[in-house]
Amino acid sequence: MATDVKNRRPRTSRATWTTQRWLRVSASLALVLLAVLGGLGLWALNRTSGLTDELVDVRSPALATSVRLEAALVNQETGIRGYGLTGERSFLSPYQEGLTDQRAAVTELRRLLKDDTKGQADLATVLDTADRWQRTYAQPIADAPAGSPAMTSAQRAGQGKDTFDTLRKAMAVQQDHQRAARQGALDDLRGAARLRDSILVSIAVVILLLTILIFEGLRRGVTAPLAKLGADARAVSGGAFEHPVVATGPADLRRLGADMEAMRRRLLDELAFAEEAGHRLDEQAAELRRSNSELEQFAYVASHDLQEPLRKVSSFTQLLQRRYAGQLDERADQYIGFAVDGANRMQKLINDLLEFSRVGRVHNDHREVDLDAVVEQTLDALSVSIEESKARIVRDPLPTVSGDATQLGILWQNLIANAVKFRHADRAPEIRIEAARDGELWRFAVSDNGIGIAAEFAEKVFVIFQRLHTKDAYPGSGIGLAMCKKITEFHGGTISIDPDHAPGTRIVFTLAAAEPVRQPDSAESAAA
Repeated sequence: MATDVKNRRPRTSRATWTTQRWLRVSASLALVLLAVLGGLGLWALNRTSGLTDELVDVRSPALATSVRLEAALVNQETGIRGYGLTGERSFLSPYQEGLTDQRAAVTELRRLLKDDTKGQADLATVLDTADRWQRTYAQPIADAPAGSPAMTSAQRAGQGKDTFDTLRKAMAVQQDHQRAARQGALDDLRGAARLRDSILVSIAVVILLLTILIFEGLRRGVTAPLAKLGADARAVSGGAFEHPVVATGPADLRRLGADMEAMRRRLLDELAFAEEAGHRLDEQAAELRRSNSELEQFAYVASHDLQEPLRKVSSFTQLLQRRYAGQLDERADQYIGFAVDGANRMQKLINDLLEFSRVGRVHNDHREVDLDAVVEQTLDALSVSIEESKARIVRDPLPTVSGDATQLGILWQNLIANAVKFRHADRAPEIRIEAARDGELWRFAVSDNGIGIAAEFAEKVFVIFQRLHTKDAYPGSGIGLAMCKKITEFHGGTISIDPDHAPGTRIVFTLAAAEPVRQPDSAESAAA
């Protein structure tokens, strides 16, 4: 059991290795292996170079110098023998040259064989034998006067021959040893060259294998997981949100894949939520269409079916009021007055509701509207109340906007009528109409010096049927500003009350500017 745990632990730890760690470990191992192989290669090259130097600088020169030493001794023997036979001093020239060559060859051999104990021993044997031959035979003959060395040569001929034969054998042994040493160095050089070549080939093979392993490791550990991850990501981005993102490879790539999978699942959840919301919106749209249909049906009923009985009730109560006024008691006249007033207000309320429901449905003819003309018509329609209140109206030049002329006329009529109606009792109404361009919109303001609207009611006044005063103080149904808000929003604008304006009220609203009309070119004009 403990062995299994030990065997599992390294795999678990390697499972957490990132791409950077895998690359670092792989590069470290490759560098160590290359360093070892490089060291072996340098050793093989150094060994080959050392053996080459030994062969070229020591063994071959030593053998050649041994041959020169032999030649120098042979020249000495030839000169001594010629001088011994003839007694002429000229025959001693080879002997003298041989001595000089001998000293040079010995000096060179001692330098070359300073690290070769066996070679030094062979050289010592040759030199001892040569010295004995020179002392016992060659030098006495060379020292003899001219004409007399023949007797000395004849007396010592046998001894000199035996000694020189021994010298020849010693030189032959020396040269055999030098040839063997040279051949050994050559064999070592060939072996070192083969070893060097093997190591270099091994280095090349290992480098090739490392390259293959590195590319295969990168392919399996990095490029293949990244390619698969990219393919999964492209599949998901292409709309296959059900396609899972499977991560493989090092830990960081697996974490990246897990993050992408979590993102895919979140997108899938968001998509499911969006689809569900879309279904709910479709249901709400269907419900809204049904509600609009019911609203249209209600508008039809209000404009036809409810109007007729309401007119009858109003007519008969008014008849009762005219015919029996003063004939009944005061309370009865009050009740009849209540009935007439209620019927009239009910009829006014139904008409206002009908107009409110028609905003955006009945009047929806968007075109360029000259607001100067619209406001002029509105002022004409309100001329009686304006004259009665002695209101003074100042207005800026108004632009042309894009919208429905009927609805915009209702908007301006409600705003100006409210400014006149809610005037202050102590001062004549002063109304100012302003217009300013604000990007793609026109910003308008209708200001007055009336009773004003408290800041806490700035939103409430735009709610349908919300009144701030009793019907006795200011008559109306409480639907005017709600209709204004619906009209501005239908035209893509906003409406609000300026809380900083005093005294009175300042209502600010926006409308879309009219789109520029493109002038047809000559070709289009001709075609028209």
